[in-house]
Amino acid sequence: MSNQIILPRIMQVGENASLEIPTILGSLGCTRPLIITDKMMVELGYARQVQSCLEEHQITSEVFDNTVPEPTVSSIQAGVEAVRNGNYDSIIALGGGSPIDSAKAISILGKFGGEMRDYKFPRIVNEVGLPIIAVPTTAGTGTEVTRFTIITDETNDEKMLCVGVGFMPIAALVDYKLTLSLPARITADTGIDALTHAMEAYVSKKASPYSDSQAIAAMKLIGPNLRRVYHDGSDKKAREAMMLGSTLAGVAFSNASVALVHGMSRPIGAAFHVPHGLSNAMLLPAVTEFSIPSAVEKYADCARAIGVATQADSDEEANQKLMAELRALNDELQVPTPEQFGISRQQFFDLMPTMAEQALASGSPNNNPIVPTAEQIIDIYKQLW
Repeated sequence: MSNQIILPRIMQVGENASLEIPTILGSLGCTRPLIITDKMMVELGYARQVQSCLEEHQITSEVFDNTVPEPTVSSIQAGVEAVRNGNYDSIIALGGGSPIDSAKAISILGKFGGEMRDYKFPRIVNEVGLPIIAVPTTAGTGTEVTRFTIITDETNDEKMLCVGVGFMPIAALVDYKLTLSLPARITADTGIDALTHAMEAYVSKKASPYSDSQAIAAMKLIGPNLRRVYHDGSDKKAREAMMLGSTLAGVAFSNASVALVHGMSRPIGAAFHVPHGLSNAMLLPAVTEFSIPSAVEKYADCARAIGVATQADSDEEANQKLMAELRALNDELQVPTPEQFGISRQQFFDLMPTMAEQALASGSPNNNPIVPTAEQIIDIYKQLW
């Protein structure tokens, strides 16, 4: 059996990789980019840096900065109109997961029209929109190297998973220097998101030797460095390790898919506006404990890759250490429970059956070592409280 591997055509990784945007545009024959980003990237001066870099090469660009955290159908609409009405030949997606996910959706809708719901999984989107150069500024989502985007339909609070090579950026420029200004909370949430990607890709039923190699490499980078960047955001070596780890985790899950954590995470984010990485962090210990019995060896490998267990430990001992580590990590990185986040208990418990249905409908739980029933998903939601 063979496995198809899908990656960006161009990857530039390392310090100052973002300065290569003009060269990449030239290699693609593009001269009229739209920079899709958010207000924070404008305030921090990153959007201006990109424009200045382009101007040095006689390339003019415009900025669309109205993307929002956890993008919605309505939040991307102005960007879609900008692409339809502008004479753009490419998109530079600058920011965390939300601007890059927004750019992916805008690229397809701007060129082909229709509604976002038309492109929702199980449809596989292979149409090619405007070419996207993705420049991530967080070490977490890995979306710069994935063929996925997630857009919320605010009419029913559903996070729609959209899949296909049409959403894969043509280039990913992975520059850890862009993460040095990240605050501790975003550093923690995106870092645990990356760890979740690597672990879920590794235990996924769609895993392959290729995705396994990327996932293990990602965990080896993330495990020893997540606490370091949380406590000291200026630690360049740790930031560089986290950035590469996040990208490798993205490669892993783009080719192996995610599993139950993500399936259960999306409904929490959609219903209660919990940032994606944070809802993953809330779920990771409970879902891991639920799943270990059907993937004892694989989870033990995760414990060893992260660095909390050794080859001398039995698989059972390694998994005990893994569970202790995931709980300790959430404590140290101050991951709140749903109650501490400010969610109403009544609302949370009332919505559990709907959230369980949405989780199963996403397809991600089918990749889990143990495929849960709706009742088991509800039980895990209850544990979070």
